[in-house]
Amino acid sequence: MRATVMYGAVDVRVENLADATLQSPTDAVVRVVRTCVCGSDLHPYHSMPASPEGTTMGHEFIGVVEEVGSDVATVRRGDFVIAPFAYFDNTCEFCREGLTTSCVHGGFFRTAQAEAVRVPLADGTLVPVPVGEDAALLPSLLTLSDVLITGHHAAVRGQVRPGSSVTVIGDGAVGLLAVLSAKRLGAEQIVLMGRHRVRTDLGREFGATDVVAERGDEGIAKVLELTGGLGTSAVLECVGHRSAYEMALGAVRAGGVISRVGVPQYDEAPAGFSLFGRNLTLTGGPGAQRSYIEELLPEVLDGRIEPGRVFDRTVGLDDTPEGYRAMDERTALKVLVRP
Repeated sequence: MRATVMYGAVDVRVENLADATLQSPTDAVVRVVRTCVCGSDLHPYHSMPASPEGTTMGHEFIGVVEEVGSDVATVRRGDFVIAPFAYFDNTCEFCREGLTTSCVHGGFFRTAQAEAVRVPLADGTLVPVPVGEDAALLPSLLTLSDVLITGHHAAVRGQVRPGSSVTVIGDGAVGLLAVLSAKRLGAEQIVLMGRHRVRTDLGREFGATDVVAERGDEGIAKVLELTGGLGTSAVLECVGHRSAYEMALGAVRAGGVISRVGVPQYDEAPAGFSLFGRNLTLTGGPGAQRSYIEELLPEVLDGRIEPGRVFDRTVGLDDTPEGYRAMDERTALKVLVRP
């Protein structure tokens, strides 16, 4: 099968690899109908050391079940399915608490930019959807694999509720869908921190009430100006760089919540008196919780929300390296890949 491999910074290739196959009776093999490039893929794209063996890439996909193991009961051959970016049994203690990314038997996909994917723990992981593989809803359904559920996770962990004030840091796909999620949960004021006009315009359509293009201390001052000097009750940090975390510290209201869903690219950051003295809560993490897909899917299917609007370019699988370049150069917001 054709699959994407990264051999080092900016070195992405699509090659012939061994076909995905069943390895356990709880596995399924899914033929990928749509996948995409994630903003988090750009971190290794910038910094991955060169390696002769390379690393397979991709964690977001939707597709059609081609094979199932003998123990699989909830999906069958021919089902159209959404796969979150993590796999899990959906039965362990953490899964029963709704924290499926901490499943004691689970893990994360790293092979989705390909023609097919082996899915461990298929019963717990895959969510069947009653659509055809040519449905117009496919881009929005694909966001339920990662960027929508991650943006939603940011808002949920940020305790966003009716009347909340929220700052969203980052105008990438996750940030824009964090705006959509905050609006959906009833936030009254949503400040989007981003400087790419096409993206922030979409953010306004998703529910942002204000846009702040400035960064650093200047950006913090602007948020404080918009909030009467107090800051917002929640800050959803959707970038992953320390500078974004420091802006979150400056923009959050006393007693508020910083919710981080951007994959952190740092090991150390202020967390002592800067949190303690203002009674701040720091939270966040991976958002691939199965319950989110089940909660949000009906609204995607009936068109109440249109998260697939974050995709602004489509490429074939063999052109995936060009998708990486486009996102890295900011000429594309999020690239959909069609095998």
